[in-house]
Amino acid sequence: MERVLTRNIADDPIPINLATYEANEGYEGLKKALTDLSPEDCESIVKDSKLRGRGGAGFPTGMKWSFVPKGDACTPGHKYLVCNADEMEPGTFKDRLLMEFDPHQLIEGMILSAYTLGADIAYIFIRGEYVVSIERLREAIAECYEKNYLGKNILGSEFSLEMYVHPSAGRYICGEETALINALEGKRANPRAKPPFPQVSGLWGRPTIVNNVETLCNIPHIIHRGADWFRTLGRGEDSGTKLFGVSGKVKNPGCWELPMGTPVREIIEDCAGGMLPGLKLKGFLPGGGSTDFLTSDHLDLAMDYNVIGAAGSRMGTGTMIILDDQTCPVGMVLNLIRFFAQESCGFCTPCRDGLPWTRQVLEDIYNGRGRKEDLETLAYQVKYIGGIGNTHCALAPGAMEPLQSALKYFYSDFEKLIERNSGQQQNVARGQ
Repeated sequence: MERVLTRNIADDPIPINLATYEANEGYEGLKKALTDLSPEDCESIVKDSKLRGRGGAGFPTGMKWSFVPKGDACTPGHKYLVCNADEMEPGTFKDRLLMEFDPHQLIEGMILSAYTLGADIAYIFIRGEYVVSIERLREAIAECYEKNYLGKNILGSEFSLEMYVHPSAGRYICGEETALINALEGKRANPRAKPPFPQVSGLWGRPTIVNNVETLCNIPHIIHRGADWFRTLGRGEDSGTKLFGVSGKVKNPGCWELPMGTPVREIIEDCAGGMLPGLKLKGFLPGGGSTDFLTSDHLDLAMDYNVIGAAGSRMGTGTMIILDDQTCPVGMVLNLIRFFAQESCGFCTPCRDGLPWTRQVLEDIYNGRGRKEDLETLAYQVKYIGGIGNTHCALAPGAMEPLQSALKYFYSDFEKLIERNSGQQQNVARGQ
């Protein structure tokens, strides 16, 4: 398999500086674009590549870019490109790898994307805990200003771009693009109502594109080597390669670049080495903490957006969290719900009040206070808190995904806890 995103990242990685990056075709895509391609040409190439966003939603990147007003349709003023590096999805750690060890790849991707969009200011919005990534990105940006890859009239062209690293104060909700935009403006990180969409009215009311780190890292290779080449990299319906990760009780947890469409079994058994001795796979969240559980019956599915979607989950970030047969699924879901309840921005009632309510019900079940009617309550919460359109943004529906699928696949585990707890309560009441 051809390594694309991790071609500069060895098994024992060291951070890549500008000279090393340039020696391996670095900034060749930028030079090609500024010399031979118009912004419209670049947008067409990205569309034809069928690159889908790698941040979780999987929306076609070129189509998203096409919504930005251009020419006479856009009033004079700034356009913005924002890199969403606020990687806080539970179980996800892929973007950190790219930023720490190959920061110039992200920067070149952002410069090319800004050129395509007509953006003149770019921000890397990054979680504050990524201290090493922040330092290396700032060093790489300084190198680019010295080489005139950034700044005024880049490489003698009419295109200019200023780029800044913006460390986040740190909230999961900042991963939602409009909450991120509010945070960049110095406001509370509440999601905005849509429409208007950021592509038309985003940062300070100007056209804005927000893309994920991994998405942007694909752009230099697509522009340099072409859309046809990128489409051939996938093994299934989706194009390109993907950073897949596995965490949990496996022999070799980690992150690997593999073709889109790689089967789940190959990732877990070949790359992650399979389960630890004495354990069996009970289920897995295929794309981080806000996706639905799948089970061992789904191991031969391809990790493609539509394939995983048809199975009742989402590929999300492509970073799996493994549930083994010795770990209580109720406890695992409770752990996730605690996180999401804490990270709610508090704007809408279902999320602000509903997630703590769900957490309390799960804590009662897990800690020996559960009742049979709690299962009806959880089903009710899944229906109304998890319903798209019932909340201001997708945080609460995403939080409900592991719960709704746990009730689907592991209902008996909930029942056993409640029955065991009921028996213990009866014995206590009898003085036994």
